[in-house]
Amino acid sequence: MRKLKNSELDRLNIDEFKQAKKTPIIIILDNIRSLNNIGSVFRTSDAFLVEKIYLCGITATPPHNDIRKTALGSTETVDWEYAENTIDVVNKLKLDNIKVISIEQAERATMLDTFQPIANQKYALVFGNEVKGVSQNVVDASDIVIEIPQFGTKHSLNISVSCGVVVWDLFSKIKI
Repeated sequence: MRKLKNSELDRLNIDEFKQAKKTPIIIILDNIRSLNNIGSVFRTSDAFLVEKIYLCGITATPPHNDIRKTALGSTETVDWEYAENTIDVVNKLKLDNIKVISIEQAERATMLDTFQPIANQKYALVFGNEVKGVSQNVVDASDIVIEIPQFGTKHSLNISVSCGVVVWDLFSKIKI
């Protein structure tokens, strides 16, 4: 087996990305502290043609060198918007018939491996602060709470890892 060269990967350029059909997924970052995590979420969003990212509360916005380091240019491809209050974004999206899913450990949460997305439904995935998680008022306002099954001693994943796991899972189930 030979590793492929970058020139063999048949990647979209920025204009092609902007014109491409997007996965019906929006990401909401609820008070994310780490600039590296933010950049990683941009990269994951680019990889799976995520429609948009909302950066809320204390979540930093591009351009920023520490975001750029991990985003590797994806802040130029993925649409994003800043909002001061996460709950305002959640309420706005719900009015547009977008199902809001908090990724959190909560009572009566649906395990990711058992969640089946509805055809032609757009989803907004909320990922929370590295220490406090998704704000309780956002969890309360969510249509669904999804938990990533975990079996070790820590029962938590880095937010950028959680984003990659969840987006890949939904992408593979939706298959645009």
